[in-house]
Amino acid sequence: MIDTAKFKPKTVYVTYIAATPAKIWEALTQPEFTRQFFFGRTIEIEPRVGGSFILRMPDGRVDVKGEVIAWSPPHRLSVTWTVDWIPEMRDLPECLVTYDIAPAGEAVRLTMTEAHQWDVPDDLLAGGRMGWPAILSSLKSLLETGKPLVVKRSRRRT
Repeated sequence: MIDTAKFKPKTVYVTYIAATPAKIWEALTQPEFTRQFFFGRTIEIEPRVGGSFILRMPDGRVDVKGEVIAWSPPHRLSVTWTVDWIPEMRDLPECLVTYDIAPAGEAVRLTMTEAHQWDVPDDLLAGGRMGWPAILSSLKSLLETGKPLVVKRSRRRT
């Protein structure tokens, strides 16, 4: 098990969604949902602390892989995150991505935190800082309207 105290938040994104915590949890952990809002990626996750975590591209290649660090449905999901498909990123230290889900009146507050254990250069953080708002806005749209957003990606990804 990793020492999460060594990880410092570098990107935090908060959104409010008109859905239940259980529905948001389902959307974050089920491949039929992630495929719709996460640029076609499908999640494979062992539902337990210590379980494996994979995001697959539409062509089946592994995009991101890691380990489940926190599994507390429907409140908190935390996974280590290593970009696998870009060779120069495979050897970088893993980061920690955490989703916190909390009731907020008639809505739910979803907080995504990307934390790192090293001093990450801004050019590497830029990809996530551009991607996370699009991904989570698309999740919000999917849960509230039944349709994900179609967002043009400007970073080098397939």
